[in-house]
Amino acid sequence: MAAQALTTTLDRLRKTGIVNLIGLALLALVGIWLVVNFAKDPTEFINVALIGLTNGTIYGLVALGYTLIYGILQLINFAHGDVFALSGLVAWSLIVSVLGLDKDSSVPVIIGGMLLTLVVIMVLFSIVNAGIEFVAYRRLRRAPRLAALITAVGMSFIIQNVSLAFYGVNFHSVPSFIPRTEAIGIGDVTYSWNKLSALLITIPVLILLSWFVRSTKQGKAMRAVSQDTEASAMMGINVNRTISVAFALAGALAGAAGIVYLLQFNMRYDTGFELGLIAFTAAVLGGIGNLTGAVLGALIIGFIQAFNEGLLWFTPGSDWTRTIVFGILILILVFRPEGILGEQTPEGA
Repeated sequence: MAAQALTTTLDRLRKTGIVNLIGLALLALVGIWLVVNFAKDPTEFINVALIGLTNGTIYGLVALGYTLIYGILQLINFAHGDVFALSGLVAWSLIVSVLGLDKDSSVPVIIGGMLLTLVVIMVLFSIVNAGIEFVAYRRLRRAPRLAALITAVGMSFIIQNVSLAFYGVNFHSVPSFIPRTEAIGIGDVTYSWNKLSALLITIPVLILLSWFVRSTKQGKAMRAVSQDTEASAMMGINVNRTISVAFALAGALAGAAGIVYLLQFNMRYDTGFELGLIAFTAAVLGGIGNLTGAVLGALIIGFIQAFNEGLLWFTPGSDWTRTIVFGILILILVFRPEGILGEQTPEGA
């Protein structure tokens, strides 16, 4: 009853425009804070923003996986973050134990090894994710949404424990074979090779995904199924195959994100829990179900995190990053539940 009363009150406030005014006031305060920080030290501001760009692209790869599945099944696949973590750990095994790449390896060997790792991990985890859909979710499509949601949480714990069983509780990292020296430098603004490598992997993957969804026959089938499953089936679209392809794409994105994350940070079995929640917040912020919105939301979250941890004037610091990110999620649900690029629906209006 209390939740219903709160919802009713918020709806009334939205109609009067008060909620919009509060939201604009909050955005204005953030804008002033950014302008002052930029004026105090423009070079540091830009360097921190570049870090946010790198982190945001990683979040974007994971957020796209959430939004792909939600767009078709209206399912929040909480296991997605753990698939991302497991993919990074398997990539670590391939890089370190199988290929033996290290900082003494030649440039052609490093490039070839990373391309091979990227292809193997993306293919492997597209199969894994499609298998998860077949085993855990397919029989629950006509069940109440709560059943699928609980199953997703259960799959998250299963995958996390698989990672724990094989890789233990220790963090894993790859050798610094990609130099952290300057790749691009303009004055005191620098961008290192290891961060540039993240963009060189992420941007082509995002372009290929966009092309696949918008231009291919299977991509058009995915968009049709997301609009109306029953009508799509009547028009001859294989719904089961289309949903499996969406899960496979999401798994491939998680695999690519796992490699990119591994090149920047350490990873262990529970890394996917926090990063998955951040990516889910990014998907909601941009408008869950909207591919462009997921990337936009991820970039915004990446910038916010970097600015909070890297700027000096009136910043709460890294201890508050989680609070700020999930505070943003709550604010979005209050002020604009459909997200930045989302559209209001009869259910959410």
